[in-house]
Amino acid sequence: MNKNIQLQDLGLKGYKETWEYQEELFKGVVDIKIRNRREDANLATPNYFLLVEHPHVYTLGKSGDLSNLLLSEKQLEAKGATFYKINRGGDITYHGPGQIVGYPIVDLENFFTDIHKYLRFLEEVIILTLEEYGIACGRSEGETGVWLDVGTPFARKICAMGVRASRWVTMHGFALNVNADLGYFDNIIPCGIRGKAVTSLNVELGVEKVNEQEVKEKILKHFADLFAAKFVTS
Repeated sequence: MNKNIQLQDLGLKGYKETWEYQEELFKGVVDIKIRNRREDANLATPNYFLLVEHPHVYTLGKSGDLSNLLLSEKQLEAKGATFYKINRGGDITYHGPGQIVGYPIVDLENFFTDIHKYLRFLEEVIILTLEEYGIACGRSEGETGVWLDVGTPFARKICAMGVRASRWVTMHGFALNVNADLGYFDNIIPCGIRGKAVTSLNVELGVEKVNEQEVKEKILKHFADLFAAKFVTS
């Protein structure tokens, strides 16, 4: 069981090329697993963790409702945003500058074979990270992601999540609002959930800008602890 995870910080990168890169890494891991099964081999499967920031983009999950995007094609262009229908779970979400996006492409057979546990662990990584900033947050029953003031009229989402898994290999992941322009969320019904707001870490802390590198380091520390993993850089 390979518990090393290859860490790659891609910086600012377009959604489409990042998605294609994810698919390439994902296929590479799956192909090794297929070969192991067919040839009774015992080749180690690699794990990856991509950190990235995207230009303004809206993505719709495979079970999502297109009506939750409230912009026409021309309005998207006017806002400098793009749109993609993709193969993760969940409905519609926004990615953009000031957001930390994490894509773990891991073989869960190196860790544990439980998708529900995997999602809860992803949420816990973000919960523990935000607690370091004094932010009390948690889960909302039946709604994946990380929320503040759950069960009150002021409930608001700070981190969206959506994953795909095949043969226990994961892709896609989480998007944490750190210094995000929340105005872009006004153009969608986030995750298809009406009547609930979205927030960002800098807003909750009442500061203009949060150190994103520091947040990334905290995320990686908690991920490594929860998954009993070790990050390596090539």
